[in-house]
Amino acid sequence: MHEVKQEMYEEVISGLVSFIGKSPTAFHAAANLGVILRENGFQRLYEGEKWEIRPGGRYYVTRNDSSIIALDIGTKLEDYSFKIAASHSDSPTFKIKENAELMVSDKYMKLNTEGYGGMLCAAWFDRPLSIAGRVMVREGERYLARLLHIDRDLLLIPNVAIHMNRSANEGYTYNKQVDMLPLFGGSECKKGDFRKLIARELDVEEGDIYGMDLYLYNRMKPSIWGANQEYISCPQLDDLQCAYTSLMGFLRGTDEQAVNVFACFDNEEVGSETKQGAASTFLYDTLYRMNLGLGRDEEDFCRAAAKGFMLSCDNAHAVHPNHKEKTDESNCVYLNEGIVVKSHAGQRYTSDAVSIAVFRGICKDAGVPLQFFANRSDMAGGSTLGNIAMSQVSMNSIDIGLPQLAMHSCYETAGVKDSYYMVQAAERFFRTHIETIPVVSLP
Repeated sequence: MHEVKQEMYEEVISGLVSFIGKSPTAFHAAANLGVILRENGFQRLYEGEKWEIRPGGRYYVTRNDSSIIALDIGTKLEDYSFKIAASHSDSPTFKIKENAELMVSDKYMKLNTEGYGGMLCAAWFDRPLSIAGRVMVREGERYLARLLHIDRDLLLIPNVAIHMNRSANEGYTYNKQVDMLPLFGGSECKKGDFRKLIARELDVEEGDIYGMDLYLYNRMKPSIWGANQEYISCPQLDDLQCAYTSLMGFLRGTDEQAVNVFACFDNEEVGSETKQGAASTFLYDTLYRMNLGLGRDEEDFCRAAAKGFMLSCDNAHAVHPNHKEKTDESNCVYLNEGIVVKSHAGQRYTSDAVSIAVFRGICKDAGVPLQFFANRSDMAGGSTLGNIAMSQVSMNSIDIGLPQLAMHSCYETAGVKDSYYMVQAAERFFRTHIETIPVVSLP
């Protein structure tokens, strides 16, 4: 039986619920991560400015206002290494198109949207929805980014009644241009009302709005439920659960002989190949500039990376209570049973014997249970950001996550204990000085 410290357990769950509730988009997630970092003594850096870096310093930097990297620099850096926990800030949703308003027979106004990521469409019907994102506002000769979070029930995507779609329960293919457009208003609405609403929410003039990245989000509140209050359901557990818990571990753990790094990338759900995604230069640029700021050269950087270690933190599929056949017979995982190590022969995940051995030891020392996941060999699985990030800065890495149900639904389910386990493991990871050069005995 793994010991759970009740006070910390409750603190982690309440913090996670609060963080997700305030983070309906990747922009909000990055902003709220930044708030937590500043409250813990981290200084913000800007990519377009000169960096002043010192041993013992704590810094963070953002890109596109939706990806964020934090650095906790040790003081004994004669022979330092990088330790990184990486997650992602985005979740599948619907992005509102530029010319959004669509009238239906002068009786309804709906909004024109397109899918972002691979969502479960059925979950989005008949739920209270609203709008959040980033708006670019012109002030004089400057363009300022303003976060928008409309905190009220505003939209809904209505289902077609069973009487009009008798085969709905026999399987249905959703057309995102037809079936998934949200209802915004009635016959009182007229062209321009959507933009007026945005301007009113931000208290700006309509003509000063020059650009918008706006998305739908699910308004349903997080719920702790189950016979023993053992489950949590809420939007965006994939991957804000890992983002928040790995940050909590990062803040609790220190290593004077290393540079501890927290990274949270945008656009994982659409392939990461953006200027702020894991495939971008963001991680490399940040680490390399920090190395230069410490007065080190390229040789020092390459050595630090070669001795480095990354946790790629992204949630994993738990066994479904109604569909056990969807998971591998012996490499399957359950809610509240611990952190998941993900492996794949085709290298969709970075885990290998070296990284598994190191992380297994860390979790044993932390008293954290481990589970192991692999896809069924006859079923294609997903991928994540680990291998993508490692194409920019190579080091030993392991893909881990927390088990969940209904991944990519707009209301996902996980186990409450597993969040606590991730904080414990991440803290021990950041406190442990790792030198992962395998010693191989040859005959």
